[in-house]
Amino acid sequence: MRNKSSFSMESEFTGLDFNSSRLEKRFVRTMETLSGHPDKSIWLCSENRAEAKAIYRLLGNEGLDREEILRAHREAAIRRMARCGKTILAVQDTTGLNYSTHSKMEGIGYISANTLGANIHTCLAVTADGVVLGVLSQSSHSRPQPCDRTRTHDAKKSRPLEEKESFRWVKALWESAGALPEKQRVVSVCDREGDMYELFDAAARGGHAFLIRISQNRMAAGNRQILDAIREKRCGGRIAARIPRDSRRGFKERDAILQVRCAGFDIKRPEKLNKNKSLKESHEVWVIHAKEERPPKGTDPIEWFLMTNEPVESAEAAHERVIWYTHRWKIEQFHYVLKSGCAVEKLQERSMGKTAMLVLMYSIIAAAIMNITYAARVYPQLPCSAMFEEDEWKALYCAANKTRRPPKKPCTAAEAAIFLSWLGGPKRAPSDGPPGVKTIWIGLGKLNTLLNYSKWVS
Repeated sequence: MRNKSSFSMESEFTGLDFNSSRLEKRFVRTMETLSGHPDKSIWLCSENRAEAKAIYRLLGNEGLDREEILRAHREAAIRRMARCGKTILAVQDTTGLNYSTHSKMEGIGYISANTLGANIHTCLAVTADGVVLGVLSQSSHSRPQPCDRTRTHDAKKSRPLEEKESFRWVKALWESAGALPEKQRVVSVCDREGDMYELFDAAARGGHAFLIRISQNRMAAGNRQILDAIREKRCGGRIAARIPRDSRRGFKERDAILQVRCAGFDIKRPEKLNKNKSLKESHEVWVIHAKEERPPKGTDPIEWFLMTNEPVESAEAAHERVIWYTHRWKIEQFHYVLKSGCAVEKLQERSMGKTAMLVLMYSIIAAAIMNITYAARVYPQLPCSAMFEEDEWKALYCAANKTRRPPKKPCTAAEAAIFLSWLGGPKRAPSDGPPGVKTIWIGLGKLNTLLNYSKWVS
């Protein structure tokens, strides 16, 4: 689906350079085709057999450069970042794609002891108020064998960072902060897997900001462990936060009152890394402890320990960081859209290279779906003409309201999202919350079908 101000595929890839204008036009046309029905196979979303074969030829073209696609899209995301305030969150995480039924796929590896597939590590650009702007970096990796039995546990730990799978976190930090406008500020946001001393060191050397959920009770100056020390601090204030839904644990989205404590620490380099003299012996960080006061009955209280390398000296500053961390769940939503809305685990390409290419293409489409979903929530009065062309928003209005007379002026973004949800689901209950990503992608697919039908009958 085209999105004129943010994710129009034609404007999205204006800087694309494959050294072939014909290949560039075919790529843009393919992205428009795939975005029309991202949950369907290439054959089903194509207009005819000829177009489907053209897409498969494109995927086999040696001139199709994955890094160039990501570079062009990243440049478009940076242009959007410049219009969305000084602070941008670079939210990163990994998800595993299961291709165990594709054992003959060329180049496939393992993501666990018994599972074939690929681990996809993605970094999303998200505004401080929660609108997804695009993909800043993405990498794909797997293991050549289920388990490396040639090295001991200590030998694995002592490997250079560049040889470890965890290097993807540092690499994404560098890539997300690279080639940005001078006044643009990017804060890398990671879950507990990103709690790595090497990442803290890389951020300090590059002047990058981070916000990470703590997983290790690290030793600080004075032989204090940071989690024990922060718990002993007096409550510095109370803040209200909207806690995202946690589908894994069965928690619904809710409002919560959190007690906050914050303090600065000088954390020491772990003993296992002492051989690496290139790492600084210590780093100054700030720790935020946020704990829910009165959780709903039968629900465990929210308790987060967050670490940042920027000063947090007030409850207001702690509140800002906690709100930033709640947007980390956008990457979870992104993985949901990628797997369910774009069905990337159902891809049946013959090589891992083509599969990774398609995953990147669908990642850009997934980011566009999320952009529409959350822009309608954050900027409800934005004219829907910022998201859709005139024929699109008029068709959307008429289809949702069952009328032949479109309005003269575009409706708002919030209204357009509601209309899409009417196409995407049967419910129209007043108590329904804002449309979610699932109803948006289903609604966009139905709208695309209507537009294609009107093109043939007009």
